[in-house]
Amino acid sequence: MKKNNILLIGTHNKGKFKEISKLISKNIKKISPIYFNIKAPKETGKTFKANSELKAKYFYKQTKLISLSDDSGLEIFALNKKPGIYSARWANSSGSFKKAMIKILDRLKNKKNRRARFICSLSIKLNKKKTITSIGIINGNISEKMLGAKGFGYDPIFIPDKSKLTFGQMPINRKMRMDHRSIAFKKLKKKLKFNKFFIWDFVHIKFLYKFTVYKAECSYFSSNVVFYNKISHWRNFVIFFIPYIVN
Repeated sequence: MKKNNILLIGTHNKGKFKEISKLISKNIKKISPIYFNIKAPKETGKTFKANSELKAKYFYKQTKLISLSDDSGLEIFALNKKPGIYSARWANSSGSFKKAMIKILDRLKNKKNRRARFICSLSIKLNKKKTITSIGIINGNISEKMLGAKGFGYDPIFIPDKSKLTFGQMPINRKMRMDHRSIAFKKLKKKLKFNKFFIWDFVHIKFLYKFTVYKAECSYFSSNVVFYNKISHWRNFVIFFIPYIVN
């Protein structure tokens, strides 16, 4: 398997995998840890950022593939920002997301403050040393009851600001243009210094300069993701970029 055009999306959650995959160019093959039969690491971090970076580093170490991982959750202010980083674990301990949402709605009965927010931390592990992380937040309110069957997780009880629909009621494309994961991804794209969709083809260059041969394999960029290839060299290297637009 060639690793140059493969991105590991570090999640076992089918809903997350599907949504993150839609944000990334079709030219990139996306694979799940399930492909390698790798279990998820223990989320020992105390913040979304710590957990997303922990997962990205773990999956990179296990596969040697560039790994993109997310940690996200719902914070409800009337519940002291719970479930927060324990959002998925709340669902697991409750038996399902549906049962967890029933529990949340029950706890919010007779409470005027229904403010909440979804948070997503998105981390990409590019190589042994480089990890880049961005945070996306969307504010809103908890609905009076579960509404809609689209999306996943707590989507049926979250109404984003400036909307009358829950994420569970929204068409997936509309949700993905505005949700916390999309916001985090756009920030990550800026950090990777992407403004357009480019794919950088592989170029092998031998450059003779002062009797020193420099050989380099250029970086591989596709859509919103950076792919670094190993550079072989004697003393130094030179990289030439040949871009062409794919979409």
